[in-house]
Amino acid sequence: MLAGIYPILVTTFYEDGSLDIASQLKLIDFLLEQGAHGLGLFGNASEGYALEASERVDLMRAIAKHVGGRVPLVASSGATGTRSAVELSKQLAGLGADALMVLPPFFLKTDGDGLMHYFNEISNAARIPIMVQDAPLLTQVTMPPALLARMAREIEQVKLAKIEAPPTAPKITQTVKAAGGALTLFGGLNAQFFIEETERGARGTMPGSDCIRPLVEIWNAIERGDKSTAWDIFTRILPLLRFELQPGMGVSAMKHNLVAAGVIASAAVRHPTASLDALSLAELKCLRERI
Repeated sequence: MLAGIYPILVTTFYEDGSLDIASQLKLIDFLLEQGAHGLGLFGNASEGYALEASERVDLMRAIAKHVGGRVPLVASSGATGTRSAVELSKQLAGLGADALMVLPPFFLKTDGDGLMHYFNEISNAARIPIMVQDAPLLTQVTMPPALLARMAREIEQVKLAKIEAPPTAPKITQTVKAAGGALTLFGGLNAQFFIEETERGARGTMPGSDCIRPLVEIWNAIERGDKSTAWDIFTRILPLLRFELQPGMGVSAMKHNLVAAGVIASAAVRHPTASLDALSLAELKCLRERI
């Protein structure tokens, strides 16, 4: 089952907003060199909400070919319409996704039985493992531990959950207790409670794309029982993680960091994603220099 550091791949654009596939593949090589254990595609930090369906297909095909099975690929495929989510999930599975990260319907919300139906339909169609994305700050959809456990017991392909419901660490504990070994849990929210989540039973985290080597070092320290080193590294990078958690600023900040590192060609984002203003760019540069 999946474990470790799975960065959410930022989607790279030219200045005119079109896809920059060359930078995308260069970023993948960079992340794998940094030690990433897998990759997350089309998530919120990927500006998945701003991608056309045909672009997801083109990216999925190019990324799967380039990665060539070196690490697992977790592709986001949720939609408010169940039929739309099912069709996209089938398509991404057929193009090389190893697992699907799926948000619940959130424009028109449903109840617990409706969520069971939604995830079961995707499971039956895609036939690859599903990671339920529990992100109520975004969706305003509450999925209690008992519901997540029920999904794991009753829906064949629900194997994982990404817990982004603050406070995340206590919810990890509650979900582990409710689901037992039926669910593999990951953290998110740019790894802000990575260490606490791991100590409570999470088996990985899905951060942005610009701070992967230190997070891999933290993971390695935790795995060998060296909590002191893990906290030392985390404390050093925390100001950057904190900066990128400001609503609407994270994606632009990550892209500017990757441009500064010479990894991607442009920090362009697509509306409605916000670009950092001059003062924010100066603050970000200061953080890079300190780290």
